[in-house]
Amino acid sequence: MKRRVLFVCTANSARSLMAEALLRHMAGDRFEVASAGTQPSKPHPMALQVLAEAGIATEGLSSKPLAGLQDQYWDYVITLCEKAANECGDVCQPAQRIAWDFPDPAQSNRHATFALALKELKERIGLFTLVHQKETGMKPEGYQPVTIFKALGDDLRLAALLLIRDQDKLCVCELTEAFEVSQPKVSRHLATLRDAGLLETERRGQWVYYYLNPRLPDWLVRVLDETALNNGALIVQPMARLQAMAQRPAVQCP
Repeated sequence: MKRRVLFVCTANSARSLMAEALLRHMAGDRFEVASAGTQPSKPHPMALQVLAEAGIATEGLSSKPLAGLQDQYWDYVITLCEKAANECGDVCQPAQRIAWDFPDPAQSNRHATFALALKELKERIGLFTLVHQKETGMKPEGYQPVTIFKALGDDLRLAALLLIRDQDKLCVCELTEAFEVSQPKVSRHLATLRDAGLLETERRGQWVYYYLNPRLPDWLVRVLDETALNNGALIVQPMARLQAMAQRPAVQCP
């Protein structure tokens, strides 16, 4: 059965349309894909142009309101800007929510900006399709050091990964409290770690919990163990905030 993916941004004129076309082109045999906007307009001509230049089909692409699709079942809802992430609220439950944040190329209206957006979306979607393979997800041989260390090359992402490692499983609201940052920002960083194959998720009731991918290769497990052992200060303050959190969600047993 194909997994169903819905891309959402504000206008559904550029980023989400390009993402829809890319995922369908790259893995249409494994994913059923659509896109929508919280305030839809119409397809941007330059978005269609760069897709066509890349050999990606644009037939059938149209700007659609989120309201027309939110009652359908979706495995994943991927927002492409912070505004859309904030406006989506609790729509499309129980879909797994993933927050990406890409600059809107329509603001510059330049061909080079649209081409760059297409390139960056293709890279992110490539990671997404790799992690969500039908078999068992990313295989150990798929863990390329450059990709892994790029994902870990951010203070918040590294600390969040170490905190999740220490606590076994954490949800977004717990990480938001621990690091005192916004939910969209936490979600974007978690999405990067998940896309790199470092984290897995599971839903328990209304909460989605993140935990270390149990299929991490031995060399990567050793790297994380040594990092945690020698850099405990990275999570001292987040741990204190987490422990002081009022009404902290509890992981429910199945």
